[in-house]
Amino acid sequence: MTEQATLDKIHRQVTENPVVIYMKGSPQFPMCGFSSRAAQALADTGLPFSFVNVMDDPAIFEFLPKYAEWPTFPQIYIGGELVGGCDIVLELAERNELKQMMNDAIENQK
Repeated sequence: MTEQATLDKIHRQVTENPVVIYMKGSPQFPMCGFSSRAAQALADTGLPFSFVNVMDDPAIFEFLPKYAEWPTFPQIYIGGELVGGCDIVLELAERNELKQMMNDAIENQK
């Protein structure tokens, strides 16, 4: 898949899903500690979210860092916007802001 086609695919995933995490592995079987902690923080809200296993799609693994100029994984998008990675999501959860952000994005998608 070309770079532009991959970036278009990422854009569709980000805009069609209220909450999406690009991670190594899956929420059930994470392949790195950062992905595991970020996915768990999302799951702890009790709200639905989508995920993309970047290890299953070499083009997304290669080009996702260019999409929002964020070089590492995981990457969490809420309401079509990059929120950040593991540390930022954990901070939002600790401040009790993550669930509200996710809920707002889910409600706005309806």
